[in-house]
Amino acid sequence: MRVVEIVTTVVGTPWRELTFVELVTDDGRRGVGEVRMLNKTDTLLACISELGQRYVIGTDPFERETLAASIQRVDYSRPGEVTQSVLALFDMACWDLMGQALGVPVWRLLGGQCRNRVPAYANGWYQGNRDGAALADAARSVVSAGYRGLKLDPFGSASGSLPRSERRRSVDLVAAVRDAVGPDIEIMVEMHGRFSADVAAELAADLEPLQPAWVEEPVALDIPTGLARVRGATRVPIATGERIHLLSDYRTIIEQGLVDIVQADLTHFGGITGLRRLAGWAEAYGLALAPHNVGGPVATAANVHFAIATPNYRILEHFNAFADPWVNDLVDPTPEIELIDGCFRLPTAPGLGVRLDREACAEHPRTHARLALFADGWEDRRSQPLVAADAHTATEA
Repeated sequence: MRVVEIVTTVVGTPWRELTFVELVTDDGRRGVGEVRMLNKTDTLLACISELGQRYVIGTDPFERETLAASIQRVDYSRPGEVTQSVLALFDMACWDLMGQALGVPVWRLLGGQCRNRVPAYANGWYQGNRDGAALADAARSVVSAGYRGLKLDPFGSASGSLPRSERRRSVDLVAAVRDAVGPDIEIMVEMHGRFSADVAAELAADLEPLQPAWVEEPVALDIPTGLARVRGATRVPIATGERIHLLSDYRTIIEQGLVDIVQADLTHFGGITGLRRLAGWAEAYGLALAPHNVGGPVATAANVHFAIATPNYRILEHFNAFADPWVNDLVDPTPEIELIDGCFRLPTAPGLGVRLDREACAEHPRTHARLALFADGWEDRRSQPLVAADAHTATEA
């Protein structure tokens, strides 16, 4: 079995573009991978073309380690977000082809079944709502749909600091959600790396009585001393890592005990092969994985297979029931959530178990969407002009 063609498809939504790659083999099989590349889809497409012709065409999909070594080492330049995302696309498609060729689901190739179902938490459900009553109503709807966990960023367009009135408002929003869903539902508080260390530390301490499951990305990842300051200010678990793309770049935060929940994104971390390495390292330190997942149905399917076979997997992020639910129609069949307890069911079909519907994809052409997390109204998840990070920096009141 050899790869003879690479087919790339981009689907547009109001706030994200989903890029799918199909590796076509000489025996007619198609393996599929997917990534959401934030604000750099054109760069991603160029990299797919260049690395695909160099390292994928003519190769055996079973040679995944050779593929990873070629892109990460032989190519000499240090890989970053785009390169690791391209590798992830190819890697997912290779695992899919391997499972198809052997007639087994990918999770069997990853070591077998550690669990029957994969817990999921909801994201994308709080679009545009910074009103406590509206947010509480939306949270109740999430729980009524069967989810046992939900995540929100209550901080508006904050960058660096927050006026004290906005700090109180943000904590009050989380309190409204806690009151609405009760004590047994997990609430994950997203900070998106918005804050300086002192502000993040104060916010984490303020949130502690509300018992969040974790605070996420309290500071930028290139400031480990800031993460240490937050760690010292609260007993709330710290989750981070979605913007780390290389195994070696986890060294500081893992070895210095600055992270509790590892959140690497399978689609930006070299795929299933890359995330397997990180899972083993995290397990040695007693850490759980809760991978970042803002992708569509193929990325979600890959995460589900990985979760089934990974002992220290905790929970999977899920957008697609709330933000652009029609993206589930881009594949057949759709990865299904058990609404009773908010879990993905065990996949049983060979490979990743999903096939891309190219006609459905064609109905949603590129939008050139750009998400600006420091712009007012970003929670509405509509494309916005990018703005300088300091344009919305608040001053302490």
